[in-house]
Amino acid sequence: MSMSGGGMRDGGRARQREQTRQALLREGRRLFATLGYGAVGLSEVVRAAGVTKGALYHHFDGKAALFRAVLEQVQEEVAEEVAATADAQDDPWARLVAGCQAFLNAGTAPDVRQIMLVDGPAVLGWAEWRALDEAASARHLAEALTALIDAGTIARQPVAPLTHLLSGAMNEAALWLAGSEDPEDLAATRAALSRMLESLRAA
Repeated sequence: MSMSGGGMRDGGRARQREQTRQALLREGRRLFATLGYGAVGLSEVVRAAGVTKGALYHHFDGKAALFRAVLEQVQEEVAEEVAATADAQDDPWARLVAGCQAFLNAGTAPDVRQIMLVDGPAVLGWAEWRALDEAASARHLAEALTALIDAGTIARQPVAPLTHLLSGAMNEAALWLAGSEDPEDLAATRAALSRMLESLRAA
């Protein structure tokens, strides 16, 4: 009986720990997105999440660690959105184009822009930010390109260089759009991306 009760207590504690972690991620994300990383203090995060600083340090060893977890969450969401948009297309070429355009669109959301594109590289450093980005979305791009090369739609060539060239171009475009004040820049960038992708088609 006592073992069963202990198990229930442990399960309750685990649930509570997870709820605390989710509250910290949720409020951290909201504050990082609206104020920017530099302007957010941990005291604001714990106050907004309704937990103690000790509870925060149980899950994250500081502000940078909390931000990294928030960034990973944002990158995963963007990758899932891109993959879902691409997978909705039956044609492999349409999948590539739809996925690339979805990535550009995702970067225009204010929280994605601030966390993933503005603060992400600055807080983590370019190398770690790129590694996270690659883990989240470059794999899908490589798979789409591999399928098109195998089908003969794109000329036979090594996939890795092409993946990095396209990924770099889209990240740079998204970073540029993040600082853009002109609403027409997104449409112009989408059109330029379409032309660039079209140039990859085998004659």
